[in-house]
Amino acid sequence: MDSGGWSRRRFVGALAGGAAAAALPACDDTPAPTNTPAPEPEASTNPSGEARRPSGPRPLFLGTYTSVEGGGKGIGLATYDAATGRITGTGTSTGAITGVGDPSYLAIHPDRRTLYAVDERDDGAVTAVRLSDRKVLGSRSTGGAAPCHLSVHPGGRWLLSANYGSGSVAVHPIDASGALGERTDLVRHTAPPPGPGQEGPHAHQFVTSPDGGHVLAVDLGTDTVYTYRLDDKAGTLTEVTQAQTRPGAGPRHLTFHPGGRYAYLANEADNTVAVCSYDKASGRVTVGEAQSTGTGSGTSYPAQILVTANGRYAYLANRGHNSLTRYAVEADGARLRLLDTVPVGGDFPRQIAFSPEGTLLFAANQKSSTVTVFHVDEASGELRRAGESFPSPVAVCALPL
Repeated sequence: MDSGGWSRRRFVGALAGGAAAAALPACDDTPAPTNTPAPEPEASTNPSGEARRPSGPRPLFLGTYTSVEGGGKGIGLATYDAATGRITGTGTSTGAITGVGDPSYLAIHPDRRTLYAVDERDDGAVTAVRLSDRKVLGSRSTGGAAPCHLSVHPGGRWLLSANYGSGSVAVHPIDASGALGERTDLVRHTAPPPGPGQEGPHAHQFVTSPDGGHVLAVDLGTDTVYTYRLDDKAGTLTEVTQAQTRPGAGPRHLTFHPGGRYAYLANEADNTVAVCSYDKASGRVTVGEAQSTGTGSGTSYPAQILVTANGRYAYLANRGHNSLTRYAVEADGARLRLLDTVPVGGDFPRQIAFSPEGTLLFAANQKSSTVTVFHVDEASGELRRAGESFPSPVAVCALPL
């Protein structure tokens, strides 16, 4: 369980997955990793808003821990076929973007030219990587320990990061080249006091609301979702409201419904999910009743929840149960109805992600050092395995582009 201190985030299961795979093969984001960058075409959609299934190779970036036995060499690189879901490696000599320590979470700039990674260490940092030539543009301190999540504000000017170890959130400016400037703000969660079984705050996620009016921080240690306003000129944060879960829930990850009025909260410590309402005028989040993950009474440690672009289905990664829970989303986002659980095909699914078109779902399995891929049925929400798992050293994040 991640709640017992930041070091447990890093080492839980890291040595339990057996021999890790070799370094991963080369690929890159748009622009492509060649001397003649070529942008990827945007996915087209049909009149119903559902993405058409794409084809051809696409880049896949992989987060790992570099400072554990069997870990990766940096940010892992691979390609995947957007139609079949098959992940491919073509060599090992250039199989990672090196110079980034413990890049356990990754995010892409809206212009798709720069990749950002956390450096999940005692002296936490965030790093920018230019994708045209894989050049590391530099790192900046997050002002806290063990940053575990980051996201780019929709305007592309600010990077938001969450320091799990010290329970704080940070803001960094992004310049025109994609490089990061010195931190413009750092806020530590000092209230409310830690929840049951917690020794302090543990910020686990920092994201922007769909309307762009607020940024929200999910803190596992204080059982709280904090809402801030971000000054888009100064890069500073002003807290506007807090929303508490039930004591001991351990909220980890929040995902919004496409409609923007509701969001879904994965609670790590008590093995539940909750539907939350969101008021865009005030930024207030209201946490609903805890719901089952469908994994029984054992310890499951829900990790991340995703919602399809059409707003019809949601998926939850369960690390202890090694499964994905499928929910039907009803009442325009206000209700989740549990449908079933599907074996993830790996051990300890730490993070899940959709392909850009939403036709594939990737699961990064930390203990088995693998990435599994599923086809997502747009009509029924059913998941179907897309071939064999791909070996990836201590896989904790998969970012398909």
